[in-house]
Amino acid sequence: MGRRKLVVGNWKMNGLRAQLPEIAAIGELAGQHPAVEVGLCVPATLIEAASGVSGAAFIGGQDCHQKASGAHTGCVSAAMLKEAGAGWVIVGHSERRMDQGETDADIAAKALAANAEGLKVILCVGESLDVRDAGSAESVVSAQLLASLPEGAAAEWLAIAYEPIWAIGTGRIPTMEAVETMHVALRAALATKIGADADGMRILYGGSMNGENAAELMAIADVDGGLVGGASLTAGKFAPVIAAAG
Repeated sequence: MGRRKLVVGNWKMNGLRAQLPEIAAIGELAGQHPAVEVGLCVPATLIEAASGVSGAAFIGGQDCHQKASGAHTGCVSAAMLKEAGAGWVIVGHSERRMDQGETDADIAAKALAANAEGLKVILCVGESLDVRDAGSAESVVSAQLLASLPEGAAAEWLAIAYEPIWAIGTGRIPTMEAVETMHVALRAALATKIGADADGMRILYGGSMNGENAAELMAIADVDGGLVGGASLTAGKFAPVIAAAG
C-alpha cells in the first residue's frame, strides 16, 4: 500500500505571532523526519505568517466556506486560505458539526470547494459516547463518512480523520482493538464508493493522540497518522508524535 504517514496539528482557537518560533521549531522537526508528512492547521489570522517560517511542515486552515465568495460575514473561502499560504484545510471537525450545526452535505460541499482551489482536505468523522456505548459506532461513523464524502474523492487530495468525539481533549482513547476495528470499517466503507483507491487513502486517528500513545496507535495497520490537538501546540510535545510516525 505504501501510505506515507501524515501527522497534522490542529491548533484550534490558539496561536498568535508570539508562537511563530514554535511553528519554526516544528518545521525543523518535520525536516528531520522526511518519511513523515507533517503539517499544522492554524487560525486563519496566522496562516500567512506561519507559512513563512514553517520550513518542511505544511500550513493548513481549520475550515472553509463552501461558496467562493458572497455575503457570508466572518467566513473564509478556500481561495482566501490558499492565497494566505495554506495547502490543506480541515472540514467537518466535530466541534464545527456540533457548535456550528454543519451537516454532512455542508462538509461534502466544503471539501469539494477546497479541492477546486487546489487545497488538500482532511475530512473528519466520529461518534459520540452514546453511540459508542450503544455498540453502533462503526455503522454510524461509516454512514457519516459516506454522506460527507465529496464527488471525485481521491487519495491524492483527501485524507480522513476518525475522531471519537468523547475522546477529544479528555486524555481518554478507545482501546487499540476498537481503533483498529473502526479504521478497517472506514476503509471498507470508502471502498464501496471509490473502489481500489480506498487502499491509498490515509485514515488518521484524531482523539487525544500524544507522545505517550502515538507509537502504539500508529503501529495499527490502518492508522496512517494523526490529527493532533493539544500535543501539537509546542515542538517539545509534538516531537515524540512525529518521531513515532517515522
